[in-house]
Amino acid sequence: MRIATSTTGLAAILSFAVLSIAIAHAQHSGAAAPMSDEQMIKSAMSAAPPAVAKDATIVAIEKDGKTRELRKGSNEFTCIPDNPNSPGPDPMCGDKNAMEWAKAWMDHKEPPANKVGFLYMLEGGTDASNTDPYATAPSAGNNWIETGPHVMVVGAAKMMEGYPRDAKPDTSKPYVMWPGTPYEHVMIPVR
Repeated sequence: MRIATSTTGLAAILSFAVLSIAIAHAQHSGAAAPMSDEQMIKSAMSAAPPAVAKDATIVAIEKDGKTRELRKGSNEFTCIPDNPNSPGPDPMCGDKNAMEWAKAWMDHKEPPANKVGFLYMLEGGTDASNTDPYATAPSAGNNWIETGPHVMVVGAAKMMEGYPRDAKPDTSKPYVMWPGTPYEHVMIPVR
C-alpha cells in the first residue's frame, strides 16, 4: 500500500525517509536478508517509548527510496525500522517538527524557526561526525563519534547554552552535535 496522506503528513514522512536513506547510504555494509512487515513494525516500534510507538505511523523505506506505509498511526510520530544493511540497530521515530528539521538538513536549508522536535533512537544510533552534518564516513578531522541509544532534541538552538559543544564530546552525557551549524541539536544518551 502506498502512503495516502495530507501534504504536511507526506512531507514529514518523506523527510524522515530522506534522513533514513542518507544514514543507510552512509553506513551501507552489504546486503542483508529483508525483514517481513511484522518484523519491520516491531523494529520501528523499538525506536521510541511504548506510549509513543503504539500510536505512531510506521513506514518502510523501499530499495527505490520510496516509502511504504506498514501501519497508519494516530499521533504525530512516524517510525522507521532498522536498516539491516547498517552496522548496529538504528530504528528511528520522530515527531512532525523533527521531520521538518530533518528535511531542512537534507535539503541544506535553514531549519524551521521556533519548532522544537524530538527524534528517538532508543535501540542504538548511527555513528557520525560530531562537527560535519554531511560527513558519511570517518576521516581526518571530522570528529567521528559513537552515539549509542539516544534522544535528539532539534530546533532548540537558543536553549542549548551550557551543554558541551566539544568536537569529541563525552557521549555518555548530553552534548551538542554539529555545534555552530544551523543543524546543531542536543544528543541525550539514554543508557
